[in-house]
Amino acid sequence: MSPFEAIAEPNRRRLLELLRSGERAAGDLVEATGLSQPGASKHLKQLREAGLVSVRAEGQKRLYRLEAGELAALDSWLQQFRQYWMHRLDALNDHLEKEQ
Repeated sequence: MSPFEAIAEPNRRRLLELLRSGERAAGDLVEATGLSQPGASKHLKQLREAGLVSVRAEGQKRLYRLEAGELAALDSWLQQFRQYWMHRLDALNDHLEKEQ
């Protein structure tokens, strides 16, 4: 699964948001999202396969964390669209200032 496919799903985006603050146990992610354990595991597996998260074992726990590499690639791709929106927002700002 590509990183773009991975972030297309809202539950996977929520998992990524939760991991922004640092490494978290799978059980914590299940609780925070309200997903079933199998559902959360499925989404975490897809995020791992896309290279967006990694997992490590600590005893019985599985700890997940964000992986910067693929996130940086996504950010780089999105950069071209930021320029588009900044131009649009600047034009809107100019229009609103003229209207006042």
